[in-house]
Amino acid sequence: MQAHLNRIEQVNPRLNAVVQLRAQAALLEAEQADIALAHGQSIGPLHGIPMTIKDSFDCRDLISSAGTLGRAKFVPTEDAIVVARLRKAGAILLGKSNTPELTIAYETDNLVYGRTANPHNTWLSAGGSSGGAAAIIAAGGASFDIGSDTGGSIRLPAHFCGIAGLKPTQGRVPRTGHIISALGFLQALTHVGPLARTVDDLALLLPIIAGPDGCDPHTVDITLPVPSKVEISTLRIAFYSAIGEVQAHPEITEKIEQAAIALEETGARVAPAAPACLPNAYELYYQLFHADGNAWVRELLTTAGTDRNHPFLDWAHQTRSTAKSGRAFAALLARWDHFRAEMLAFMRQHDVILCPVHSHPAFVHGSSKKPPYRAGFAFTIVYNLTGWPAAVVCIGKTTEGEPIGIQIVAAPWREDLVLAAAGYLESVFGGWRANKPAI
Repeated sequence: MQAHLNRIEQVNPRLNAVVQLRAQAALLEAEQADIALAHGQSIGPLHGIPMTIKDSFDCRDLISSAGTLGRAKFVPTEDAIVVARLRKAGAILLGKSNTPELTIAYETDNLVYGRTANPHNTWLSAGGSSGGAAAIIAAGGASFDIGSDTGGSIRLPAHFCGIAGLKPTQGRVPRTGHIISALGFLQALTHVGPLARTVDDLALLLPIIAGPDGCDPHTVDITLPVPSKVEISTLRIAFYSAIGEVQAHPEITEKIEQAAIALEETGARVAPAAPACLPNAYELYYQLFHADGNAWVRELLTTAGTDRNHPFLDWAHQTRSTAKSGRAFAALLARWDHFRAEMLAFMRQHDVILCPVHSHPAFVHGSSKKPPYRAGFAFTIVYNLTGWPAAVVCIGKTTEGEPIGIQIVAAPWREDLVLAAAGYLESVFGGWRANKPAI
């Protein structure tokens, strides 16, 4: 525990990844965990393991701001359900990790705590919205964190920072106690999942946080298959590096192809292929996101008591501010259903998909609004629209030293396939251990 706290003290002045720290409480809990272990008592599978938690999740007796000024001093009296489950399993909370305001950005910056930097190069973004989580894990300051993902917010930071991340199937993990708790139909885009150093850690954490809690109406009770039982050699694997005119960076494309070859060498059937409907995803996603004229964003700000918000929110939500009519909205939902049906049809011939997380490696701070990078978010958006499980694992670096993650996707409820394939690629390419930042 002390080693992790020392590491946070060493790197956080440069990263600004951890925004609330409970050092003394964590040390006391670690001492109690050691005493229990000495008496042969184990609290659970995470006994004494230090974690941070994204600041969009409530943590009792600790400021939980979600990066918005109206909650800058808000202290919940209860934990979010995922936090409660992790604590019950023995994990010890070190503190809160930074997030953009209300989690609504692909870069981690807000008016409460400021900007989080990438541990591989502090001039670069750590991604968003779980950027603080990914940065502190990559730098060795936390064993794991819990993120949320509405358009790539677990997967993009994992890619940018060179760690592992998992967006489970929509409905696998309850969102109770997460700041964005009343989005209506948009809840179908939001997933809760772990970020960690290794794929084995993701596999350990998922069963602990999964399952209904009796509060989140979107969560269902479906058996969680075991990744260790998957035979990689039997899988049918598709891979692609472009969506329409959006082509991945050459070094990312090369790594995707190397990963495909590595899996093919196990005996798996691997071929370049992609669903024909992929190019429709980006426009469909943003039509859905702004369908109510951004009333949901204004409602979140009002509920939080925020009267001055980050400029990114103004930019992002003034561009599409006209609410759709009831007829237009119904047609949009029909398009969404049709898209998901087309994607499922593709999976009748494939077990796993390999693809980029983003078209580029980590970009310079403030670049997410620029056209070359905005288009690249299509690679993650697709799998929020489908609700399917998707993992990210680091498979190398660019010649400039930026991490390259790969996205591994499977059909609904098949996290076992995703984690098994991700684990195999991690064993071949080294994952976080082989690509640690030099900070």
